[in-house]
Amino acid sequence: MSESSINRSEPFLELTVFEATSVPTAVVEVRNVAMEDLPTHFDAAFSGLFPALAEAEQEIAGPAFALYTRQPSDTVDLEIGLPLTSGLKQALPLGEGLIAIPSQLPGGSIAALTHTGGYDGLGEAWAGLMKAVVDAGHHPDLPFFEVYVTEPKPDMDPADLRTDLFLTLS
Repeated sequence: MSESSINRSEPFLELTVFEATSVPTAVVEVRNVAMEDLPTHFDAAFSGLFPALAEAEQEIAGPAFALYTRQPSDTVDLEIGLPLTSGLKQALPLGEGLIAIPSQLPGGSIAALTHTGGYDGLGEAWAGLMKAVVDAGHHPDLPFFEVYVTEPKPDMDPADLRTDLFLTLS
C-alpha cells in the first residue's frame, strides 16, 4: 500500500477499491488472544515500539495499525505495529518480553472504508465493509487490517476517533 493510502487525510466515506504496494512494518505478533485482552496487548506493544524504533533510527511512515491474520472467533491472531519508510533489518527487543519483528502491510487489491467513532463500533463497521465488498462483486480475503488514524487520548470523545478499515481481495 502506498503511504498516501495509509496516510490519506480524507476518510473513505464509501467503499474504495485500489491496487496497493506492500509497506514495510515493525510488529509485535499476538496469537490466540481473547478479544477483551486486546487493549492490554495494544498498550504494551505501542509503549515499546515507539522508543525502540526511535533508538534504532527507524522512521515511522504513518499511524499505528492492527493486521488480523485469521478470522476472529473467541480469540484472534494479529500483528500490532507501525509502518516504516524502510524495512526493519533485525528484531528489536521492546522490554517486558516483547520483540518487534519485520513484517509488511499487504499489497494487491484492497478495499477500504472509514469508521468514525469508538472502537466498540468496529465490529459493525467491519460487517458493513464485508457486505459492501460482496455486494460490489469482490471476494474478501485475509489478512485485513485497521489503521488508527486518530491517536486515542484519555480525555477525548470516542466519537472523534477515526479508524480506516482495509480488506485484501482475492
